[in-house]
Amino acid sequence: MTISEATSQLGRMPVNPIFNPEGNDDPNHRTIWFGDTTNLMQLNDVRYDWAVGLYRQMRENFWISEKLDITQDVTDYVNLTPDERRAFDGVLSYLTFLDSVQTVNLPQLKVSITAPEVSMCMAEQISQEALHNQSYQYMIETIVPSDRRSAVYDFWRTDKVLHDRCEFIAKQYQRYVDDPTLENYFGSLMADYLLESLYFYNGFIFFYNLASRMLMPGSADIFKMINRDELSHVRLFQKLLPEAMEVFPHSKDMIYEMFDTAVKHECKWTNHIVGNNILGITETSTEQYTKYLANMRLRAIGLKPLYTEPRYLKSPYTHLERFSDTKAEGHTKANFFEAQVTSYVMSSGVGGWDEI
Repeated sequence: MTISEATSQLGRMPVNPIFNPEGNDDPNHRTIWFGDTTNLMQLNDVRYDWAVGLYRQMRENFWISEKLDITQDVTDYVNLTPDERRAFDGVLSYLTFLDSVQTVNLPQLKVSITAPEVSMCMAEQISQEALHNQSYQYMIETIVPSDRRSAVYDFWRTDKVLHDRCEFIAKQYQRYVDDPTLENYFGSLMADYLLESLYFYNGFIFFYNLASRMLMPGSADIFKMINRDELSHVRLFQKLLPEAMEVFPHSKDMIYEMFDTAVKHECKWTNHIVGNNILGITETSTEQYTKYLANMRLRAIGLKPLYTEPRYLKSPYTHLERFSDTKAEGHTKANFFEAQVTSYVMSSGVGGWDEI
């Protein structure tokens, strides 16, 4: 009996040994979880071809935040309305938390992945999350006046709604760390999908909305690149979750409950930090977009939409599509914050995004 088999029979999630010389790396023997890997990255013959293609796309998405010009944003920030500046600070603090918590949580999930081609995708995701945090720091240190920077970094400490939001998300991950059962592992996977596919997007909308009004164009350019990276993470979990639903104990009711709770929390936070105070965004459009996005993410993993009213089946922000185009040409097949991507700045000739 392998370590994976013995552990899973006890209802605990197995963790891979550093090196397992008795393992079997034959592609026909591989599984994403509960396999018997040696932990050597033998990639000459793989089982999950999609992971190899996705890894290449993730690597070709490489970018450097300091190469994006944000000098106009320094002036624009001072001229924002007080509500816009508060939203800028709060959204940036929230997104910093999201990417920070991922760099801590993803390794907890990765150590149980037994297909090396999938493991390397997750390793690249961890690297990209760190890059995003460095990009947020670049924005704060360059755009925000020195006397306001500490307030931006500490926004999550001083704003109760954001503090509670961060705690809720972290506790979903902590549950598995404290009690590494099979059920809690699946719950952490689903929480990861919600973070990657739902929680970032009202923040992206805020910055694309400013760009549509000729404000903070450099910040929008940075978020286009972050948005592109996040969509590769969305694709990864859209591949993992249908497989996970085949092997982990779970219920569809639990998934729908997690989605509904996530939507409520996301709307509460966005309405708190943006509300009806920013031209082009309202509490009504936030609800419509968040529920529309949740429906799309559910369909992508083979589940029916949760919100069936006609208004939740379309996006209220289609006019912002061109601001999420990394080529700044406005001719992507579909917008970046929905997930079907064909345009690239630093890569070309890479297919497969229509699957997202």
